[in-house]
Amino acid sequence: MAAATVIKRRQTRQVQVGSVLVGGGAPVSVQSMTTTKTADVDATLAQIYALAGAGVDIVRCTCNDIDAARGLAQIVPRSPVPIVADIHFQYRLALAALEAGVDALRLNPGNIRKPEHIRAVASAARERGVPIRIGVNGGSLDPDIADRFGGVTPEALVASALQELAYFDEVGFEDVKISVKASNVPLMIEAYRLLSTRTDHPLHLGVTEAGPLPAGLIKSVAGIGTLLAEGIGDTIRLSLTADPVEEAKAGRQLLEILGLRERKSVDLISCPSCGRAEVDVIAVASQAQDALAAREIPLQVAVMGCVVNGPGEARDADLGIAAGRSKGHLFVRGQVVRVVDEAQMVDALVQEAEAIMAEGIEARLAAADAGAAAAAEADRAAMLDDKGLDANNVEMVIKRIEAGAGGAS
Repeated sequence: MAAATVIKRRQTRQVQVGSVLVGGGAPVSVQSMTTTKTADVDATLAQIYALAGAGVDIVRCTCNDIDAARGLAQIVPRSPVPIVADIHFQYRLALAALEAGVDALRLNPGNIRKPEHIRAVASAARERGVPIRIGVNGGSLDPDIADRFGGVTPEALVASALQELAYFDEVGFEDVKISVKASNVPLMIEAYRLLSTRTDHPLHLGVTEAGPLPAGLIKSVAGIGTLLAEGIGDTIRLSLTADPVEEAKAGRQLLEILGLRERKSVDLISCPSCGRAEVDVIAVASQAQDALAAREIPLQVAVMGCVVNGPGEARDADLGIAAGRSKGHLFVRGQVVRVVDEAQMVDALVQEAEAIMAEGIEARLAAADAGAAAAAEADRAAMLDDKGLDANNVEMVIKRIEAGAGGAS
């Protein structure tokens, strides 16, 4: 099996959001935000539990009025994950959220600008041991800073964050994480790269206002994934115009794909299909994804359209199946262990996945059908023979190429 490449993460300070550690070598955490009215306690808690079930580590709730603050007082003790209060404009609501017992605050420097208000919140948070995220946003950047830097630029976003950090320093508050989000992906990437050279505080990654699926997901993965691959980022949120549970699932999968969190769900790989495919690969892969996802099996599973290259191309997968001549060739780590009827491909895949989880890879390899590999090779040879071993008449083609090249000046 190919050796895994490990991302070397940037070393940062560590803060604690409730029971979740952020930065300082802690696993990259996944965040999302509720879309309910925070004053509606039952609806908000229902969404928080759904998010926690989808893999979220931290949930943010808006605190936009006093009713929301009252709601937080009831939500926080009943939540399965730490709660961050999202504060805009009214610094007194940040103080109310702290009284409600939230695990962290998010402040937007673009709309709470008076230094005395910022220092008052930081002082109250320091007394309670509650961290704050400085949440700079390209769409609400302080106009004075934008003017100074000629618009919304990476330098302007970072300057806003550092100015807020300086206000915190004045009252001795250091329990901080920072984000510099923008809806423009290259701008967002450059802002975080710059910020990572200016501070060792943990960074919260996100592409703000990314939009609906699928484009919003593509933008978010492009920005967040690029930075994570460079070792930048300690906690993430995919800001999608969608059910926040979709944010949670996608964020978790991104971290698992990058090897930054232990896999808890299936990683299904499949070929894009081609003229060699002997089954509807899209349908089989979709059925396998649904069946395996429901079982939360943390294996890499391959669905391949033919046996010509399938087992070899997917040999690093824990488990896979390839179609060939109305049969499914089930393989474990590239070794064919069983041949089943085409109609049984998905069922066989699920059964073998469950067996691997119960018995282990080595046990399943030892239990392989002795004749399966030979049968698979026979099917592979037969498929190749359908078009002939030299379907492209290679020798004749080469002669024509050489003749043409010989006449070139």
